[in-house]
Amino acid sequence: MPVIHLVRHGQASFGSADYDVLSPTGQQQAALAGRELVRRGVRTPIFGSGTLARQRDTAAVVASEFGIAAPELIVDSRWDEFDAHALVAKSLGIPEIPHEMTSAEFQVHLDKAFIAWINDSDGNWAEFSDGVIGALADFAAQVPKGSDGIVATSAGVTGALVARLLLTEPEIAITLNKVSINASITTVLSGASGLTLLTFNDHSHVIGREGMLTTR
Repeated sequence: MPVIHLVRHGQASFGSADYDVLSPTGQQQAALAGRELVRRGVRTPIFGSGTLARQRDTAAVVASEFGIAAPELIVDSRWDEFDAHALVAKSLGIPEIPHEMTSAEFQVHLDKAFIAWINDSDGNWAEFSDGVIGALADFAAQVPKGSDGIVATSAGVTGALVARLLLTEPEIAITLNKVSINASITTVLSGASGLTLLTFNDHSHVIGREGMLTTR
């Protein structure tokens, strides 16, 4: 039975003109995640990611730790993160997030905007959550016998996924999103009985390494 390892992207570039770029720290974090997955003995991995640059680049760095210079990614936009910046800006009634907003301030606003999004009657949250589950099921179906999967994705995606797999209230995704660590690993078993969560947000591979424990 294949195990799917969902790797949160490495640290992006919060506060810069283009958030969707791995920082130097993010590159190092992705490499640490790749080494950890090699250590675990992941079997002839199949790689996937969302369409975002920080996700695709994380997948490429992880693959390089397996000796794969140019992985054939199964790219699926359902692995993409929701637009947190747009969500917060809409909540605050401003056109865009000011560069001087700190990460901590942004998180406070994001929590409030996240709650409003989940409780909104427009159905967009349900569509996002359904898409995440669908992406996982479709990816698992493409993993050959004797192989495992590695997908580079984002905190909002894994938060929504874990909430669904544990059959909890959707608001739990907010807490899960808030505690997600860059380059952490969430594992799911794909078996005869369906999809089963094994671990969430495992980040032991970055603990104790200076500057590697980040959340954005």
